[in-house]
Amino acid sequence: MSITATPLESQTENLGGGRRRRPVHVALAGLLAVAASALVPFTAQAAEAPQCELDRPMRFAGMNWESNLVLVEVERHIIKHAYGCDSEVLPVETLPALAALTRGDVDINTEIWLNSVAEPWAKAEATGKVKRIGDLYMGGEAWFIPRYTAERLPELKAAADLPKFKDEFKDPEEPTKGRFYGCPAGWGCEVVSGNLYKALGLEDSFTYFSPGTGATQKAALTAAYQRKENIVFYYWFPTPLVGAMDLVQLELPEYDQELHACLTDVNCADPKPSAYPDNPVFTAVTTSFTQEAPQLTEFLSKVSVPLPLMNQTMAHMDENELEPDEVAKWFLKNHEEVWTQWLPAAAVERVKASL
Repeated sequence: MSITATPLESQTENLGGGRRRRPVHVALAGLLAVAASALVPFTAQAAEAPQCELDRPMRFAGMNWESNLVLVEVERHIIKHAYGCDSEVLPVETLPALAALTRGDVDINTEIWLNSVAEPWAKAEATGKVKRIGDLYMGGEAWFIPRYTAERLPELKAAADLPKFKDEFKDPEEPTKGRFYGCPAGWGCEVVSGNLYKALGLEDSFTYFSPGTGATQKAALTAAYQRKENIVFYYWFPTPLVGAMDLVQLELPEYDQELHACLTDVNCADPKPSAYPDNPVFTAVTTSFTQEAPQLTEFLSKVSVPLPLMNQTMAHMDENELEPDEVAKWFLKNHEEVWTQWLPAAAVERVKASL
């Protein structure tokens, strides 16, 4: 809309066939009235903008594995555009993240893998300071070898068979032993895989190699796989790596709930081998957050993604070498059938508009 006006001091008006100078304040009032009417739609839009329940940025725990990184960015995009909330991410590993949640240093831990932190989670929940609010998907964990290794060593079926084949997995830094690639340092799965390594009696025949980060672990395994080297390692799924490689799971003794509970305890005095169960992956927040932000809590409690779609999303990330925020936008643009179920209609429209 454009407004054209002659200089105020020359504005005139017709009155009874004569011309008379119109006072400046009258002309100015008219212009302001026109301008005000033009602003009405924008004022209405501003009134519709969401008001965040929090008067501060929402704090996410940022664990550095792919599925968590992507889901955090999905949630951050939604809370910004659907609920008008700012957010920040605190980079942290699994066990420190749980401690940070209990202390209230972060508001939300998007992905907690229950079987990796069963004992620490039970203790945190018993304090009453944290709450489990929603189930994301059912993950899995295993010890793997590549299929080409399984074909070379047909008698290697179970993790307990590994000592007989230590020379096939030679550790370059300690050639008298094989190398087992465990979980990255500081992650909850490091406790379980380390205890399982001891329970299977591998200390005399294999070194336990603990990568410093998830990226280091992935890079080492990918390089060895491309060179067709024999490797044995712990990994979890859904992940791009498990989806991209042709792998075989090594057999473990039948799952025993009591034995596995001890495997998750860093102070387990006498670890005994047990298979990994299906691993519930859930979202947890502080109890105070549920009181401060009931609408955000309601949204987060509904976040759930089918496992096949998580595998597809991880594969898309890996194949296209995308950053987590790029994958989050791809997910939101291409899978409305999933995330629109998490939100009320008005919030859905605001997120769609942001895309």
